[in-house]
Amino acid sequence: MARLAGVSRATASRAINGGSRVSARAQQAVNDAVRQLGYTPNSAARSLVTRRTDSVALIVPEPDERVFSDPFFARTLHVVTNVLSERDLQVVLLIARPNDDKQRILRYLHRRTVDGAIVVSHHRDDGLSDEVATLKLPSTFVGRPWTSADQVSWVSTDNIDGSHKATRLLIERGCRRIGTIAGPADMTVGQDRLVGWRRALAEAELPDDAVVHSDFTEAGGIEAGRSIMRAHPDLDGLVVASDLMAAGALRALAAAGKRVPDDVAVTGYDDLGISEHTDPPLTTLRNPITEMADQAARLLLEQLDGSATAPRRVIFTPTLVRRLSA
Repeated sequence: MARLAGVSRATASRAINGGSRVSARAQQAVNDAVRQLGYTPNSAARSLVTRRTDSVALIVPEPDERVFSDPFFARTLHVVTNVLSERDLQVVLLIARPNDDKQRILRYLHRRTVDGAIVVSHHRDDGLSDEVATLKLPSTFVGRPWTSADQVSWVSTDNIDGSHKATRLLIERGCRRIGTIAGPADMTVGQDRLVGWRRALAEAELPDDAVVHSDFTEAGGIEAGRSIMRAHPDLDGLVVASDLMAAGALRALAAAGKRVPDDVAVTGYDDLGISEHTDPPLTTLRNPITEMADQAARLLLEQLDGSATAPRRVIFTPTLVRRLSA
């Protein structure tokens, strides 16, 4: 092929494998030779030489029923796949219940079956941030990792600020007994949104004892809504850490005869479509998932290209979206 194209073997190899330092004329000559000879690269042989698999793992340490029902994951997968497909990279989806399949995922990463990883929905005990840092595996986390946050790249939204904004909105509305349905305590997103709620209440010198943790699902929101209203029937405001949980909480409040927002004002978090269709439509914080997923994929590409010199963090600002629930 190199002879037919009139270039060296090294130039032909770089042109076929998408390398740099190939002139437009040489690239065209190699492309013409490939078509004339009907050449198809042997991906297995090329992988042995380059030590690249042309695949990236999207790791979601969550139950599969949540992965396929939560629009957060659907949006993230869609965006990441589109960005990586521009570079002909295949996305391998790895789903694992927290803790249950931890060793299976870690064994997979240790075998270097993929060139890099994007981790979504990170939990305190899954060990993923420490492992990829130790392996020096190109990686990006969507959401601030619990550990090794200074050794891996990550993107997130300012969850403390977002929850603070939601709580301030209820305070300015006149609510004085404000509870929260927080996210899982073993996730930084759950912790940070709880911190923002507490901070706003402390600034207003209001009590912060009405807290129930749940799992970012609608069913969890129903149960948490029932629980928090049983324990604190005097609540007049409710800050919920996700729209799915808020949708469940609205159903629990309606079943308890509470009018929203007249009796209890409610806010959510994410704004991924659900909030527009609840009854009443949900006031929420817009979490820029599309931008976050896009940035996570591009940070990973920088590492794969060798252009990233140090771990990077990118933090987006959430925006308040006013609807009828608060």
